[in-house]
Amino acid sequence: MVRSFSITAKQRVGMIDPVLLICTLVLTAMSLSTLGGGLGEMMDFSTSAYVVQIVSVVLGIIMMIIITMIDYEEFIDKFGVIFYVFSLALLAGTLIFGVAAGSNLSYLRFGPVGIQPSEFVKAAYIMTFSKHLAYVKDKINNIKNLAGLALHAGLIIGLILISGDLGVALVYMAFTLIMLFCAGLSVWLFAGVGAVAIVGFPYAWPMLHSYQQQRILAGFNPEIDPLDKGMQALQSRQAVANGGMWGQGITGGSYYETLYASHTDFIFASFCEKFGFVGGVILILTLTVMVVRILMIARQSRCLAGAYICIGAAAVIIVQTLENLGMCMAFLPVVGITLPFMSYGGSSMLSMYIIIGLVQSVRAHREKYFFENQNLS
Repeated sequence: MVRSFSITAKQRVGMIDPVLLICTLVLTAMSLSTLGGGLGEMMDFSTSAYVVQIVSVVLGIIMMIIITMIDYEEFIDKFGVIFYVFSLALLAGTLIFGVAAGSNLSYLRFGPVGIQPSEFVKAAYIMTFSKHLAYVKDKINNIKNLAGLALHAGLIIGLILISGDLGVALVYMAFTLIMLFCAGLSVWLFAGVGAVAIVGFPYAWPMLHSYQQQRILAGFNPEIDPLDKGMQALQSRQAVANGGMWGQGITGGSYYETLYASHTDFIFASFCEKFGFVGGVILILTLTVMVVRILMIARQSRCLAGAYICIGAAAVIIVQTLENLGMCMAFLPVVGITLPFMSYGGSSMLSMYIIIGLVQSVRAHREKYFFENQNLS
């Protein structure tokens, strides 16, 4: 029998993990500083974009606090299936009513407001997939359970792939595999999938659009097409180098002004040109501390679902950061991946705050049960 109990305002504030909160706010401040420092210099760094980012941050903080106060386990039990079905409907609706962003149907527009559904679905998917992993527990390698997990993930990722957003689909695939590995999926299955991927690559390659093929090739060696597919990566790398040790100053820099998507996918290059090598190191260290803290919270979770939510959140940050920094430094293909809490975009910023809110909820409701036990003793 569950007994009701009260938590004081002071105890509620204490539920929020301070390390995670500080990291989140520091990264957000870096984002706003970078965008603010470029105001008036180019179209990407417009006043309207800056206002959108600020509004997204404010809404994100509010949502993070609200989610922190909600018991994640009870919420998933009651609304998990609804959220998953809604996620599928949202992604399917994007294929029908979506607005093209380049060659992708990845945005829905409601009047002047545009959203990227795959960003918001990310949080719902982490919740429901974590619950699914916790449900199968030690029987994850059972064929029936594997089929269920494959269907769960495949429907979401498949719809994103159909929309043409390869970069986002790869992020989903990567953090899904990390969650499966941490849940105990057999390494032999990973080896088998790897072998199939190697054998199937020559057959899958022709199925990619020509622009996707060129992006991949130029991504690993941008010098082969410096005036087209490799130009973004090379310009980005030059912007990073131009920052030197201490940077050109918050309003300084010039290379980022000629860089496409310098406020979104390549904001790391813009940031490094303004704040230099030292700024870049601080940014990476902040993200590292955030990931380590999330994994520490996972270890302290009261249930497996909470631990997997944390692992999913950490995996998203790791995957997106490595890919984003890789393409900004011209090491990896340019596939359109945002840098968590840094890149411009309301959908991306809100999504990350929601995900951190889920992690905060996992941490908070470990504390909640402490308070409950204190009141019942």
